[in-house]
Amino acid sequence: MARRCAFTGKGVQTGNNVSHANNRTRRRFLPNMQDAALYSEVLRKAVRVRLTTRAIRTIEHNGGIDAFLLSTPNSKLGQDALVLKRAIAKASAKREATAAA
Repeated sequence: MARRCAFTGKGVQTGNNVSHANNRTRRRFLPNMQDAALYSEVLRKAVRVRLTTRAIRTIEHNGGIDAFLLSTPNSKLGQDALVLKRAIAKASAKREATAAA
């Protein structure tokens, strides 16, 4: 399982542990990854994804997973997010077509 957020792309960073004597040893800064089930109103089901806590807060701030994905440019999304965005856009168009008819 990759330590990279599916929506924001945030991943592992590297740096140094610095002791009191200024000795430096390499270390890794891991992102705070969480398994989340976010409800999609358009798809009418919960979508399970692995996100950082910052991405979960951003999604909630933007009004849910549907609004976040549809308002975010494709260049800023990961591969899993693009697949989900296409499914949401397709379901949204289908729902609008049936409402208009």
